[in-house]
Amino acid sequence: MKMLMMMVMMMMMMMMMMMMMMMMTTMMMVMMMMIMMKTMMTMTMTMMMMMMMMMMLMMMMMMMMMIMMMKMMMMMMIMMMMMMKMIMMMMMIMMIVMMMMMMMMMMMMMIMMIMMMMMIMMMMMAKKKKKKKKKMMMMMILMMMMMMRMMMMIMMIMMMKMMMMMMMMMMMMMLMLMLMMMMMMMMMVMVMVMGMMMMMMMMMMKLVALAAS
Repeated sequence: MKMLMMMVMMMMMMMMMMMMMMMMTTMMMVMMMMIMMKTMMTMTMTMMMMMMMMMMLMMMMMMMMMIMMMKMMMMMMIMMMMMMKMIMMMMMIMMIVMMMMMMMMMMMMMIMMIMMMMMIMMMMMAKKKKKKKKKMMMMMILMMMMMMRMMMMIMMIMMMKMMMMMMMMMMMMMLMLMLMMMMMMMMMVMVMVMGMMMMMMMMMMKLVALAAS
């Protein structure tokens, strides 16, 4: 947010500078005209002086622009760095989640194995004792059910966690993207304004030239 505020401030400053420059140019024109009227200087001389002034102003403006642009670029770079950090963090989280999932799978495998072993054992037992067979089977089925339910629960919880994490990441990404978009928009606006100013300058020059001829 601080970054954004800074950007806005910079924009404001730029606008102010532009306005000032425009005012100065107009003022100079008026002043030149006055001088000309008083001293009866030749038009060419006045024109020369005016052109010089204009050039100076242009140079000043250019310099200001350059500095501002540099600052902007720096800001952008910092923002990019931040983005990188964020992405790294996300990667880490993802890795952890994956690990957790793997662990879960392993656990499930283990449980399955144990269940299989138990079933075999039960079968063996049942083979020995014919009477208890049905009871044993029932018990086994029940146990299986219980196990399944447990696993389902765990899996559900894990999934929930995953979802939450994903949501969080998405939010973060969105925020970053929004910021970036805003920056881009600002840059565009700035360029447009600059273009407009230049056009105005050119027009003024042309007008002056016309007046001189």
